[in-house]
Amino acid sequence: MTEITLLLVDDHPVVRDGLRGMFETGSGFRVLGEAADGVEGVALALSLDPDVVLMDLRMPGGSGVDAIGELTRRGTRARILVLTTYDTDTDTLPAIEAGATGYLLKDAPREELFAAVRAAAEGRTVLSPAVASRLVTRVRTPAAPIDQSLSAREREVLALVAKGTSNREIAAALFISEATVKTHLTHIYTKLDAKDRAAAVAVAYQKGILA
Repeated sequence: MTEITLLLVDDHPVVRDGLRGMFETGSGFRVLGEAADGVEGVALALSLDPDVVLMDLRMPGGSGVDAIGELTRRGTRARILVLTTYDTDTDTLPAIEAGATGYLLKDAPREELFAAVRAAAEGRTVLSPAVASRLVTRVRTPAAPIDQSLSAREREVLALVAKGTSNREIAAALFISEATVKTHLTHIYTKLDAKDRAAAVAVAYQKGILA
């Protein structure tokens, strides 16, 4: 069996310790490193080149979705398997859209997690039953057209813009970098066909994205 190398990205040391211990006692796995947030996770993934990155989503200092998107843009070969406690649409869809190979919840049994990592390393999509059910329901349910074009994170940024929040303040509030805020704004302007912040907010109110 070919050894699968791993990077653990989670802001809770106890969780990282538990995962490391689990995989070190398992067969065919080797943990290359650990990161406490998305920013550190991206840096380590690029330098350590693991087969699979186990990525939490909500972390102070750099979210998992932003990290997944950054690694996807950089063309890393690592497969990214989300491991989190959150299974809402606002968590699952942005993560998968950003490039995650799979999505598991932290209550997954040990053997299910091992199997998921092996599958992810082979490039296969892995979804927990709860997440798979949500995605099927979402696909089968017609989406409301008013805000379909904006991602959950873009709507968060836009809502803060509408309150007069600066880029620096938005970055602090969402635990992302100012550069990432600017990227989100660029996407928002393009999607809403707006030339600046004021125009974007105006269009968003007109379309019912902001209320």
